[in-house]
Amino acid sequence: MTDYPRLLEPLDLGFTTLRNRVLMGSMHTGLEETKDWNRVATFYAERAEGGVGLMVTGGMSPNREGGVFPGAAGLFSDADIANHRTVTDRVHDAGGKIAMQILHAGRYAYSPECVAPSPIKSPISPFPPKELDEDGIEKQIADIATAAARAREAGYDGVEVMGSEGYFLNQFLVEHTNKRTDRWGDSLENRQRLPVEVVRRVREAVGDDFILIYRLSMIDLIPKGQTWDEVVALAGKIEAAGATILNTGIGWHEARIPTIATSVPRRAFTWVTKKLMGEVSIPVITSNRINTPEVAEAVLADGCADMISMARPFLADSHFVAKAAAGRAAEIAPCIACNQACLDHTFGGKISSCLVNPRACHETELRYDPAETPRHVAVVGAGAAGVTVAMVAAERGHRVTLWDKAEQIGGQLNMAKVIPGKEEFVGLVDWMARMVEHPSIDVRLGTAPGVDDLRAADEVVIATGVSPRDPGIEGQDGPNVLSYIDVLRGGAEVGARVAVIGAGGIGFDTADFLTHDGGESTTEDLDAWLREWGVADPEDHRGGLEPEGPRPEPSARHITLLQRKSEKLGKRLGKTTGWIHRASLAMKDVQMVGGVNYERIVPEGLEISFGEARERPTLIEADTIVLCAGQVPERGLADALEAEGIACHVIGGADVAAELDAKRAIDQGARLAATF
Repeated sequence: MTDYPRLLEPLDLGFTTLRNRVLMGSMHTGLEETKDWNRVATFYAERAEGGVGLMVTGGMSPNREGGVFPGAAGLFSDADIANHRTVTDRVHDAGGKIAMQILHAGRYAYSPECVAPSPIKSPISPFPPKELDEDGIEKQIADIATAAARAREAGYDGVEVMGSEGYFLNQFLVEHTNKRTDRWGDSLENRQRLPVEVVRRVREAVGDDFILIYRLSMIDLIPKGQTWDEVVALAGKIEAAGATILNTGIGWHEARIPTIATSVPRRAFTWVTKKLMGEVSIPVITSNRINTPEVAEAVLADGCADMISMARPFLADSHFVAKAAAGRAAEIAPCIACNQACLDHTFGGKISSCLVNPRACHETELRYDPAETPRHVAVVGAGAAGVTVAMVAAERGHRVTLWDKAEQIGGQLNMAKVIPGKEEFVGLVDWMARMVEHPSIDVRLGTAPGVDDLRAADEVVIATGVSPRDPGIEGQDGPNVLSYIDVLRGGAEVGARVAVIGAGGIGFDTADFLTHDGGESTTEDLDAWLREWGVADPEDHRGGLEPEGPRPEPSARHITLLQRKSEKLGKRLGKTTGWIHRASLAMKDVQMVGGVNYERIVPEGLEISFGEARERPTLIEADTIVLCAGQVPERGLADALEAEGIACHVIGGADVAAELDAKRAIDQGARLAATF
């Protein structure tokens, strides 16, 4: 008897059956662009072995002008077909099924060759698109159909036609981007003509016994987006044109509402997909912020969809489904939706990976093979870096002793998890605690080892983390001054007016924490989150946008966030999430001030000036000053070992203090443990 009967139930599509209701959604990893097809095949095959019902590749371009960026992968030649056959053969050998996503970026293409229904530049690309004429539209349709036929020839079980997130087909649907007056624009019927014709031609090209998924934008989250009646009408037309399954797309990329970041509530948009249930007779997939089998099962039980799409959870754990089926859900490495190693890498032109699982997309070069000679590994520090070393070393057959002076696993992750919107870190710490319950790991909490305790170990790893940096501000020892540690670990009394010194990630997190004052995070309250960001029912308001706009709860305090650098505050935050942090604080009326000199702290607040000339002396009136002025490595034990001639590996914050950088710490720990 399984705990997830609906999730693990097969789905009969008539001509083929999926082994369960789990789709691994499309992710652009950058692997196909490496042209290392063994690496690509290994990535997908490992997830097929892990039990997923159907996978969808990253977006493959149907032509040069439709590529997300110049050189984007696609099926353009016989050689491409042969290379992709390597992938599909490996997936099928592993018992899986795989579909290829066909993605035409339209005006989102980062290329001067981009095309669109109308010559309206996207806010996320510097290139204005060329308006397609009748012949140009026909070329796009033919190229998409050809890509689908080639996908079948390459051994794929199906294709997904990308019609959401503001890409090419989505751009034809709304007046926001389609200003045409010919048969491809103006009226609703004309605006919907292109996606329907594309699906019809794709079905014609691939035959009846081939999966055809259409990714439908169910809530655009942009001004002048689709009405719900328009979405339902399009869904019916897409079904009639030959789609096998409808997949859910949420929001355009240019929308100013977060949809997949960690601060978005779990299953935040499944209610939108549920509205389509019964409107079509083909299966409907729901998506976005579903990251545990419990949540997925509940979504199906609530009648929100026929199938669940999860993408990044399969970066975090390739065996998500197999572990759930085997009653080992507590061992599933959790996707915390941080975006740091996946989407941030994608938009930075890097190969995607996963903060929690550095092997993701690096399976061929980061291997956890059994150790030839088991050794004793001593690890000091049970934060992100140290726990990762312990887990990987134990998995490889080594004996591990893991020390930490604290009474709990997790290190500074325990501060991250109290930040409103970062509740997923609770699950990460819990998973780490579960994984070190391993017969080969001796966990010694509340204990700080000395040099003599470490002499006998074969390998010594120092992962002792960081300490707050001393900013050297006159008056910082006053009773009105606290460290971020005092605030985030609780117990410190904070006044109604606060000046936060330092606007890195910790400064932003601390400011966010203080705006709530212990109140419930909107990440834990979907209705409150929808109000905060101005999301409406698309049946009531076009595009799903509340006419009144965002309606956040007022801040619990008046907060001023300051930094020495004159650049925009938050500039160095995550590439795809920094705007969310800035917008969240702006909605709470947090004042953000850059380019300051910290002159002195006085009982009335913080005295600052501006620029090298120390101009405009100003008093920031504040009851409490919170120091978030960076960190320094905690290297005392490492230095003592080196003084005794004992070799050690220094990783994580103890190596380089750079905010609370769990991505780097976990990657460092995994790669080190793989070498023992």
